[in-house]
Amino acid sequence: MVRRIVTAIDGDGASTFLSDGSSPWCAKFESILGLDVTMLWATDGGTAADFEFSDKGPWPTSWVPGPGGSRLLVVTFPPDSVMLSEQFDGMAAHREQIEKLPGLAETFEAESPGMHTTPTLDYGRGAYRSPHARTGQRKDQRAAGSRYCDTARHPARVAQSIGSSRDRSIRVGRVGVI
Repeated sequence: MVRRIVTAIDGDGASTFLSDGSSPWCAKFESILGLDVTMLWATDGGTAADFEFSDKGPWPTSWVPGPGGSRLLVVTFPPDSVMLSEQFDGMAAHREQIEKLPGLAETFEAESPGMHTTPTLDYGRGAYRSPHARTGQRKDQRAAGSRYCDTARHPARVAQSIGSSRDRSIRVGRVGVI
């Protein structure tokens, strides 16, 4: 579980807690053991003054924001061994992703599992896969704010912010961490 704490300013100008607990939007996968995708926050255009916080609500119709919107996701990826297992069923995984991650799962790239192409600018922070991971080596990248880890045996958790331009004709290429 990812703990989510939401604060606000009350009518007297004092900080207050609106919510402290788990997000109501967490996708746990039966076909990909260890894959958890939690949406901590979502906006769909407008301005901060127009925004009204909802701690509960229906399952998102899209995990990709519309024009001017944003999403804050925390993704826990299972070790590579889960998907390399003989018991792994890729078609079942695909069906479950389509069901639980509408809007996002349809954009996954078949040739690059886990990567997606959307008209958004995404920022991520966490443990990332590395070419050195197969040898079990670790390499800190403190300047970039990320850490490479051995995902063959250990899960990796990434915080992902997805932002969308109001102009959907703007296309952003892949952004990588070096």
